[in-house]
Amino acid sequence: MSTLTQKKGFLAVIWDYLTTVDHKKIAKLYLIAGGFFFLVGGLEAMFIRIQLAKPENDFVSGGTFNEIITMHGTTMIFLAAMPLLLGFMNAIMPLQIGARDVAFPFLNSLGFWLFFFGGVFLNLSWFMGGAPDAGWTSYASLSLESSGHGIDFYVLGLQISGMGTLIGGINFLVTIINMRAPGMTFMRMPLFTWTTFVASALILFAFPPLTVGLTLMMFDRMFGSNFFVTAMGGNTIIWEHLFWIFGHPEVYILVLPAFGIFSEIIPTFSRKRLFGYSSMVFATILIGFLGFMVWAHHMFTVGMGPVANAIFAVATMAIAVPTGIKIFNWLFTMWGGQITFTTPMLYSVAFIPSFVMGGVTGIMNAAAPADYQYHDSYFVVAHFHYVIVGGVVLALLAGTHFYWPKMFGTMLNEFWGKVTFWLFLIGFHLTFFIQHFLGLLGMPRRVFTYLDGQGWNNANLISTVGAFLMAVAVIILLVNVVMTSIKNVKVGNDPWVDGRTLEWAIPSPPPEHNFDRLPLVRGYDTWWIEKMEGRKSLTPAEPLGDIHMPSGSILPIFISLGLFIAAFGALYNATDKEWTVPVMIIGLLITFGAMLVRAMKDDPGYHIHKEDLIASERKDDKGVDL
Repeated sequence: MSTLTQKKGFLAVIWDYLTTVDHKKIAKLYLIAGGFFFLVGGLEAMFIRIQLAKPENDFVSGGTFNEIITMHGTTMIFLAAMPLLLGFMNAIMPLQIGARDVAFPFLNSLGFWLFFFGGVFLNLSWFMGGAPDAGWTSYASLSLESSGHGIDFYVLGLQISGMGTLIGGINFLVTIINMRAPGMTFMRMPLFTWTTFVASALILFAFPPLTVGLTLMMFDRMFGSNFFVTAMGGNTIIWEHLFWIFGHPEVYILVLPAFGIFSEIIPTFSRKRLFGYSSMVFATILIGFLGFMVWAHHMFTVGMGPVANAIFAVATMAIAVPTGIKIFNWLFTMWGGQITFTTPMLYSVAFIPSFVMGGVTGIMNAAAPADYQYHDSYFVVAHFHYVIVGGVVLALLAGTHFYWPKMFGTMLNEFWGKVTFWLFLIGFHLTFFIQHFLGLLGMPRRVFTYLDGQGWNNANLISTVGAFLMAVAVIILLVNVVMTSIKNVKVGNDPWVDGRTLEWAIPSPPPEHNFDRLPLVRGYDTWWIEKMEGRKSLTPAEPLGDIHMPSGSILPIFISLGLFIAAFGALYNATDKEWTVPVMIIGLLITFGAMLVRAMKDDPGYHIHKEDLIASERKDDKGVDL
């Protein structure tokens, strides 16, 4: 065993997490950091709803409101939803395919720290002259006119964070292709692994256009180029194309893993195999493919012309077909099943009508002539939140309750879980359902106040009350997490009893090597097959032997820290301050120096010996240390 992991004490634990390359610990880091940014984004959402609770409110100024809505959207999409899903992917996917870790453990750690430092850099803008204020889409015509350094924080922070996400996506792709256990064919992979695979492919192809757009904007703002300046021959609409070529697949990067979480929960608590597994797999792939063919439905009003509008309208309507297949398959999975309404199952059942409502309003937006009415109104705000909150956030809450015992070895309190569910669901629909009608009544989005007498007062107040209910639900969830951690009541391998996939066959939480012996996969829902045949453990695919493990490393932090430091030099470079170039050089030297150390250092890792595994198995069987 690693000497570090044998040490006791708070500082040793901190050092272990700073240097870890274990996918399960990195998953916890993602959940902690993503959860923190989720709370920050939620706080920003509360400020938005307080400001709009009554007409002509002066809770915040117009300029501050623009900063808040920009940071709310940016934080929730890039720094909360994505890392939280990456946390679940890290924690569960390697277990589901019978792997001991991801393909590149060092890069897995680097991906997290790049995301983390990018997110911290972006949020430092609040304390260093003002946050970005051009909306989370940061359209070039607004961004180039924005004074101060807010947009520069946005550009540089997302570039650093985006590198981490791209690294993570490539890592997951290689892991799923190369590291499946013997017998784990592609058509035996659990749906969550499939959605991780397709979402990672979307990351691979969607993030480069965003990186290109951010780089061009960086050159426009910091170095005086004119890519988006129309007066100098540039084209401001090109930013919209680059952003939405990333931005719409991004929706599916978020939603597909959410679909995967529900596809694990619904069969488990229906005590049935997932209905139409093959069609679910192909629907997932088709959604990923069509996701790249619909980006310009965000741009129906920019003047592309009727032919382009019609093409993207048809493509947008087509993507509803594979999504509809999934909805019916989930319903058919529950039909005739022995349903147990646990907290994760409640979220899963509530997700279906909530997400369908978001999908239906999406089809309404897809009709280009109608979109001229809906565009930039609160109808679009309502639609977007029904998709993201009704799909992704409900999945994150469901996955938290479902996978918590596997990740931490304890079970969240079911009673308080259900209280959280009902408060959050009621608050969610109160907040956003009525916003459809606000939009149809003419309320534009991104306005910091409105005049009295337009028929919007009561609806905005109701929306704000709903937001407070969601906030209370999140607070109760946090209390639940703290109390569960304090009580620390341990659970077994399969705490839900009806677990179907490989992760439920190993201890909770799993050992650092995951599997003593790689399992032999004999069909879809492997663990369910083993249980139905009366076995209490997985069929091994190899004899017991020594297991090679990678060593931890502090270098990912230094690589990320160097870029973090260099970004401050780039940020202030346009102000002609003398210290900016040295700061950039120092930061890049730290990054490239750490990369050089990594390249030159020969690190053989360490081994978990066969004798230790045998002793551990005896301890588990007898309940005593032999």
